[in-house]
Amino acid sequence: MDKVLKKILSDYKKNEGNLIYLLQKIQDAYGYVPEDAVKWFSNELDIPASKFYGVITFYPKFRLKPTGKNTITVCCGAACHIKGSDKILGEVKGILSLKDDEDTTQNLSFTVQKATCIGACSIAPVVILNDQVHGDMDMERVSKLLKGYEKEGEYTGFEY
Repeated sequence: MDKVLKKILSDYKKNEGNLIYLLQKIQDAYGYVPEDAVKWFSNELDIPASKFYGVITFYPKFRLKPTGKNTITVCCGAACHIKGSDKILGEVKGILSLKDDEDTTQNLSFTVQKATCIGACSIAPVVILNDQVHGDMDMERVSKLLKGYEKEGEYTGFEY
């Protein structure tokens, strides 16, 4: 970890970066911002860790926990909400055995996200699995989608 952090620190100093730049580089390297990295940079730069966490918690793109290999995003905008996206989100979390406050499976296969609107209202409700958009979703179709992903060998966490 130290080698990666030292490289990020060098780039930060060379480019006269700011805290957001630094956090982006850390997240690019690890997929999230590890607590150890915050402590290390806090000591190296004499910046209180609270400043790092203030930025991390303000911007939703920063994560303090690792993300899954696959991302499933459920649109919960107005059109999708009216057509049952909350139930679909509940089904996804149920299939992946996620509790209400969890968003990533323990084996880091999936991270579930909730989007406010993805702009595909004409095919609502919408689910995005990695970069593939799936419209007109319902609980049965989302279940088949995730089971299909399992059959392709991408995810093997289901037990039926």
